[in-house]
Amino acid sequence: MKTVDNYNFKNKKALLRVDFNVPFDKDFHITDDTRIRAALPTINKILHDGGAVILMSHLGRPKDVYEEKYSLKHIVKHLSELLGKEVKFASDCIGDAAKNAASELKSGEVLLLENLRFHKQETAGTESFAQELSSLGDVYVNDAFGTAHRAHASTTIIAKFFPNDKVFGYVMANELENINKVLNASEKPVTAIMGGAKVSGKILIINKLLDKIDNLIIGGGMSYTFVKAQGGNIGISLVEEDKMEVALKILKDAKEKGVNIYIPVDTVIADAFANEANKQTVDINNIPDGWMGLDIGPLTEKKYAEVISNSKTILWNGPMGVFEMENFESGTRAVANAIVTATQKGAYSLIGGGDSVAAINKYGLADKVSYVSTGGGALLEYIESGSLPGVEAIDK
Repeated sequence: MKTVDNYNFKNKKALLRVDFNVPFDKDFHITDDTRIRAALPTINKILHDGGAVILMSHLGRPKDVYEEKYSLKHIVKHLSELLGKEVKFASDCIGDAAKNAASELKSGEVLLLENLRFHKQETAGTESFAQELSSLGDVYVNDAFGTAHRAHASTTIIAKFFPNDKVFGYVMANELENINKVLNASEKPVTAIMGGAKVSGKILIINKLLDKIDNLIIGGGMSYTFVKAQGGNIGISLVEEDKMEVALKILKDAKEKGVNIYIPVDTVIADAFANEANKQTVDINNIPDGWMGLDIGPLTEKKYAEVISNSKTILWNGPMGVFEMENFESGTRAVANAIVTATQKGAYSLIGGGDSVAAINKYGLADKVSYVSTGGGALLEYIESGSLPGVEAIDK
């Protein structure tokens, strides 16, 4: 893998694609700077070598024109504090503003370009736009794993203009290394925990994983589709009627491949989708009419914890219930704690996907698992397809 460790940036201007798509409050204060902090080691490696850094990123989903709330200028002050040096800012990512700022940049300095997505050519993957961006630097570094599954101008197309000078940053390299630890796991048993609302979003990834895992744990809203497909009564729980055949096929395929598949046996149900709703715990096959399942039950928690604790490699993607509501977070918390326990016993654990990451952070357990992925969609797509446009662009 070609990383920044294989490259000397002395007297070079590194065009560094980062993922600074961070959340703000109404006063433009950053509420979670995890993604910015993740990029610091790559930035510092380039500076330490004696190079200059030109940062490019997107922020939000602007409508292809300048929008104040999506301006990356709101990041400059905080980034300067984190780096311990003044970060310069260009009011556009192409044109004279960018060219002049880049040409004046000296070794040891950092320049942040304005939001790439103020130009529709970025998401369209327009080659001329990518070429104009490429003219600003001597070497291309991609450290934006969260957008590596998009063939955008700055994440993929731009790499062709740096045939011999393109490398991965530390975020990208770490993500790929850690995902491959799960996909090519030598330590068995391997357990995948799949949660979230819908089966439809997980079909491809489950099919891919069935050849690589020993256990598949199902939770969250998607579990009720499996239950109904097998004849259970699920009340008004979330269900994808058109995916019941798919659920049955997954069960059949798992059996044929010798994969143990675990579906909840009990569930915490509510008479409304609200934290204050009336609740009770019932057999998952016998949910009364007018009630919906919002979490796994205590018997399921115990069984899942047992399977997880005996695992050597663990991938977690998706919560077990509506963990945002205090009364329906017990299952998700139990799984998180079980993963931590397994990790302490020597298991390798990878947490991937927005909600799983949110959960592990909510419970303050991120530093107690092996790796927390920064890219939800990119992680899943990499597992499904075995590569990503942003990865291939560097590897070619």
